[in-house]
Amino acid sequence: MPENDLETGTSLRLKFNEQGLVPAIVQDIDTGQVLMVGWMNAEAFEQTLASGQATFYSRSRKKVWVKGETSGHMQEVVEVRVDCDQDVVLLRCRSRGPCCHAGYQSCFYRRVEPGGRLRFMEERVFDPGAVYKD
Repeated sequence: MPENDLETGTSLRLKFNEQGLVPAIVQDIDTGQVLMVGWMNAEAFEQTLASGQATFYSRSRKKVWVKGETSGHMQEVVEVRVDCDQDVVLLRCRSRGPCCHAGYQSCFYRRVEPGGRLRFMEERVFDPGAVYKD
């Protein structure tokens, strides 16, 4: 296969969606726990590579932001991977504090039970009201 083949080559060619974004999964490098999913535009991706801090694009605020810039709960990027189609980014990180703005270690703190009920699988580790004043 050619060296620049998307799936088997060594050239990075991220495939951004129509909005210029790519989903980014954040995983704890030590435990393997999935902490969150965010969105990155090209600027956020480049800033992540340059700074070593997980950086995303906020679709609601329409701006680039560094994870933890308000809470102090930063995500130090140890390794960046892409999936086979180069349309999803995996950030393997070391967390400086919990990840979820709702006060949990991971954004995936609830499990879907039969019938569609949600069951809490984690305890809240910080009070979001004390961290986010808005």
